[in-house]
Amino acid sequence: MTSRSRRGSPARAALTLAALGIVFGDLGTSPLYTVQTVFNPDDPHPVAATTEAVMGIASMIFWSVTIVVTFTYVFLVTRADNDGEGGIMALITLIRRGSGTGGRRAKLILAGVGIFGASLFFGDSMITPAISVLSAVEGLKVAEPSLKDVVVPITAAIIVVLFMLQRLGSGQVGRVFGPVMVLWFAAIAACGINGIADHPEVLKALSPTYALDFFFSHFSTAFFALAAVVLAVTGAEALYADMGHFGRAPIARAWLFVVFPACVLSYLGQAALILEHPAKIGSPFFLLTPDWARWPMVFLATAATVIASQAVITGAFSVAHQAVQLGYLPRLRIRHTSASAHGQIYVPQINWLLMVAVLALVFTFESSTALAFAFGMAVTGTITCTTLLFLYVARFQWGWPAWRVGPLAAGLLLVDLFFLAANTTKIAHGAWLPLLIALIAFTILATWQRGREIVAARRERAEGSLRRFIDGLHDHDPPVERVFGTAVFLNRTKETAPLAMRASVEHLHALHEHVVIVTIETMPVPRIRASDRLVIDDLGYRDDGITHVTARFGYMDRTDVPRVLRLIAKRGIECPLEVDTASYFLSKVELVRGDDDSMPRWRKHLFLATAAVGADAGEYFHLPRERTVIVGSQIQV
Repeated sequence: MTSRSRRGSPARAALTLAALGIVFGDLGTSPLYTVQTVFNPDDPHPVAATTEAVMGIASMIFWSVTIVVTFTYVFLVTRADNDGEGGIMALITLIRRGSGTGGRRAKLILAGVGIFGASLFFGDSMITPAISVLSAVEGLKVAEPSLKDVVVPITAAIIVVLFMLQRLGSGQVGRVFGPVMVLWFAAIAACGINGIADHPEVLKALSPTYALDFFFSHFSTAFFALAAVVLAVTGAEALYADMGHFGRAPIARAWLFVVFPACVLSYLGQAALILEHPAKIGSPFFLLTPDWARWPMVFLATAATVIASQAVITGAFSVAHQAVQLGYLPRLRIRHTSASAHGQIYVPQINWLLMVAVLALVFTFESSTALAFAFGMAVTGTITCTTLLFLYVARFQWGWPAWRVGPLAAGLLLVDLFFLAANTTKIAHGAWLPLLIALIAFTILATWQRGREIVAARRERAEGSLRRFIDGLHDHDPPVERVFGTAVFLNRTKETAPLAMRASVEHLHALHEHVVIVTIETMPVPRIRASDRLVIDDLGYRDDGITHVTARFGYMDRTDVPRVLRLIAKRGIECPLEVDTASYFLSKVELVRGDDDSMPRWRKHLFLATAAVGADAGEYFHLPRERTVIVGSQIQV
């Protein structure tokens, strides 16, 4: 074995352990509530705990997890990444920038489908922490019925602590949570084996014939049961969205060798318990645990469901980050928390928004059973959207032949649509909630994207060409007065003139003696070497004291413009720079509602409200407040 492979093995093991602590909390804690929800006597379409039903449900759960998680996500969908990033937004990016033959109209429709799927995922990110932590803390009622009144307050306290820990970053959290999840999967596997040993006949449920026989022989019962069976695959989209945090290989290893076997053993163990004792359908997960281990299992389950919440929270960070990059959200304050993994980020605004939403759900619904109907709709909707987008990428951008994609599409979509249809029957019982959340999120994302297009076009017209502007300075009559000092103008691109610079010429008829126009580019690498940091352009004139600089930063680099100015000075450009006294000019665009028909009035108000949450540019670029001048311009929307 080479020294490189020896070094690589511990690193791979550490990454796999961290992935267990972040990615698989949601999928790994599904055994807590899936079987219980299927046989819930308060369900509007209850399933009787007969031998045929229990074996059929156990088989349906096993094959649902195998088809949706193992085959669709782990083996197929995770192959579609955008520079290592996963999630439905990565699929939208691949479709938008691809040169496949699918047609522009198809791309626009699928982008809309993807945005709605991402909106459903935000709903999932709100519901998962609420239902997961509630389901674990509810174990207190099994261990000690007198504690039922403290379930909701304890759940709320745990959720507050969880969201406060997010600023540490998923890598730090994963190192803490990883060993806990290893213990969790070992515990649920051991309990499952214990249950199977009491009724080994349950292993026959691994055959798909039991699922098919139950589905076709008792179609009405089995169809409605799908709305609860789908809870076994909750977390599949989080698995994909979190891929940028750890990479595909560690996630696949953790699923195939740890998570999948442990969950299957737990499901079969619970089914065996119900076969032996049909009256124990109320809480089969905790009742499967030996009496002496019930209290430890409650605490372990609580820790595991906190981790389940972590999976979708970090997934929501990734989706929000990619939405910013794609132009569906304004620039948010995003903090990278790892120098080795691009995807490990913390987004404060999303974090606190999720916390408020999760607490509202906990205090409104008060039990995991009440939230279960809402949960399934968010999961199935997101999975269906992801499958559609993946099939398009495979056919038109990877070039998979129709004979290969056709049967694959028929099989996967048949499963997804059955799940989706079953959950529509629960709309009146809570499934309306994720649809409402998704509709609100979709409206915000689509409105920002449309408003941004309008503003960008109007701003580009107002800025005009940078080259023509510089040429005009040399022919200006009367000549533009040059005053002592250095001015730094930050600009979005190299193609247009900064609005602040244009305003200085048009209104003051003056410019600083030394002018640097800086454009920031963030590259998909952790750090940029100093030698590769700057690209300098004299804009066609070597003696006018005006220079354009493209400053490249890695995603872990501090975006510090004053430090860039010192590097520029060292490079010896056409004009000397007064770094310590330089003035910084920001072009701030004030957006106001216009009277045109570019968007309906209510969407204009929504766009302006969304723009208000954007990150402050001066703070983002670390500009000295006392030497920063903000020049405002107005653009109507």
